[in-house]
Amino acid sequence: MKEKLLRPMSGFWVILLIVVLAGLGIYGAANENAYIAAPAFIVASILCTSITVVQPNNSVVVTFFGKYIGTIASSGLWAVIPFSVRKTVSLRVRNFNSVKLKVNDVEGNPIEIAAVVVFKVINSAKALFDVDKYMAFVEIQSETALRHVASKYPYDSFQVGGMSLRANADEIAKELASELQERLSLAGVEVIEARLTHLAYSTEIASTMLQRQQASAILSARQIIVEGAVGMVDMAIRQLRESGVVELDEERKAAMINNLMVAIVSERGASPVINTGSLY
Repeated sequence: MKEKLLRPMSGFWVILLIVVLAGLGIYGAANENAYIAAPAFIVASILCTSITVVQPNNSVVVTFFGKYIGTIASSGLWAVIPFSVRKTVSLRVRNFNSVKLKVNDVEGNPIEIAAVVVFKVINSAKALFDVDKYMAFVEIQSETALRHVASKYPYDSFQVGGMSLRANADEIAKELASELQERLSLAGVEVIEARLTHLAYSTEIASTMLQRQQASAILSARQIIVEGAVGMVDMAIRQLRESGVVELDEERKAAMINNLMVAIVSERGASPVINTGSLY
């Protein structure tokens, strides 16, 4: 459905004409002249059906005996074809908050997800004639697109550079808005923004996935600690060798590395042992 913009006549001139005809009808009735009174009242009554008021940020779709005539997009008082049917469509920006949906991510884990969609109507004819109840169409298509996008990615990615719903919120929002625009263009709707408002594991696996996240965090922390400890040990041995404080053979060097690694990596404070004798 292609929208046609109407340029209707100003309603003030038609109201003035109605007042003149009503006065002429009253004059004819007062003089008992039915040939003047009857036509004047009939024409005035017909013209009254042509008056329509368009509020700001609204549009009025005009149909005449089932035929689409056009759309009035300018606010004000207008006159259109008498006996035509006018339907008002709001052009204001609106929000749609989806309910919490239970979806399986790409790894099969059940998650809970919800989103908010900001949209507005840009084609009133499509919104009225191409879909049945465009608001319900927006709601159903929004939830369908949200399910589709959520099922393409994991909730959380444990690989470096992997896309996930939790870590890539901006990228997911852009993809969701793009897919929604493709679906809702049929209804003459423009998607301004789409954002996730809720994202969590389902209750039946929440505790298990929390343990997995904790284990992953511990492993990552251990890796950083070990890398730092190796660097510190290497720096200590290099400085001792360069300063000439003590000469270390391979066995003493291994023992020193062992003691330093234990002291640095251990979760508890290490207790130093002073050795005054020989290592052998």
